[in-house]
Amino acid sequence: MSGLSISKAPSKHVRVLILGAGPAGLSAALYAARADLQPLVLTGLQLGGQVSLTNTIENYPGFPEGVGGTELGELFQKQAERFGAKVELDSAQSVDLSVRPFKVPTDNGEYSAETLIVSTGANPNLLNVPGEAGLTGRGISYCATCDGWFFKDKQVVVVGGGDSALEEGLFLTRFATSVTIFHRRDSLRAGAILQKRALNHPKIKFVWNTVVTEAIGTEKLTAVKLKNVLTGEESVFLTDGLFIFIGHTPNTQIFAGQLEMENGYIKVDERMHTSVPGVFAAGEAADSHFKQVITSAGMGAAAAIEATRFLEQEVG
Repeated sequence: MSGLSISKAPSKHVRVLILGAGPAGLSAALYAARADLQPLVLTGLQLGGQVSLTNTIENYPGFPEGVGGTELGELFQKQAERFGAKVELDSAQSVDLSVRPFKVPTDNGEYSAETLIVSTGANPNLLNVPGEAGLTGRGISYCATCDGWFFKDKQVVVVGGGDSALEEGLFLTRFATSVTIFHRRDSLRAGAILQKRALNHPKIKFVWNTVVTEAIGTEKLTAVKLKNVLTGEESVFLTDGLFIFIGHTPNTQIFAGQLEMENGYIKVDERMHTSVPGVFAAGEAADSHFKQVITSAGMGAAAAIEATRFLEQEVG
C-alpha cells in the first residue's frame, strides 16, 4: 500500500476508528470521510487485506481487463485519503467496548473512538506443508471464484470435504478438464444435495483417506505429494492447480467476550450493527458465506453509513 504513515503518537481521540485496511475497511473509510468524519484506519499486519495476495482480480466491476489485488487496494486507499481518511500502519492489541469512547490500545499508542468499525477479515486455513507458501498465487489458491478462470482446460485438485470444498469444486468444473477432490476421511461433511451433485458429476472424482503433504514446483505448481492416512503409502499426483478449502479463521479473537459471535464470526444485523451500540462490523470478519471483494466493500460502505447515522442521532 502506498502513502502510509506510521503513527507513534500517544492516546488520540477519533470519531470513527476502522480496524483493517482491506476492501471493507477502506470502503468504510471512503464513506465516513465523505461524511466529514475524518476516519482513521489501522491497517493491522497485512496491508490491503487478503485481496493483496490475489495476483489478478477479474470479477470486480469496472475493470474489464482485470486488476491486480495490490493495485486495487492502493486505489481504494487513495480514494479514501482524497476525502480525508487517514491510514496508519498499526495494529490493535486489544479493545475495551464496555464504555464509550471505546478504548483501543495499539502497537504505537492508544486510541479512543466514538464509533468502531471492525473489518479485520479472515484468513483461509492453510495446509502448512512444504511448498505451500512459495507457490501460493502460482498454482495454489484458496478461492475458486477468484482464480478458477486461470485453470481453463487444466487439471486441478481440491482439498476438503465440507460445503465450501464441494461448492468450489463444482464451480471449477466450468473451467478445468478434471477436478480431483482429496479428503482425509472416507465420508464427506458437506450437505446431502451438494454431495449428490459432486459425486455424480462426470468431471469430479474423489480420493479418500488421503492428505496432501507437499506442494511441488519451482516457478509454478506441477504436482502434489500425497499420503494415505490408513496405509501410510505415499505417491505423487501431477496437477496444474491446488485449491485448499479447509475453512477460514476470522481475525476476531480480541473481540471475544465483548461482541456476540457465531463460530468466530461477528454477528451483525442487516445494517452491520453488532451487539454493542456504536460498534459495526463488515467484510469477512462478519461474513462466513460470500467472501468476495465486492460484498466486503458493500458491507464496509453500509457500516460507515450506519456509523454516520449513529453519530448524527446522538447530536440530534
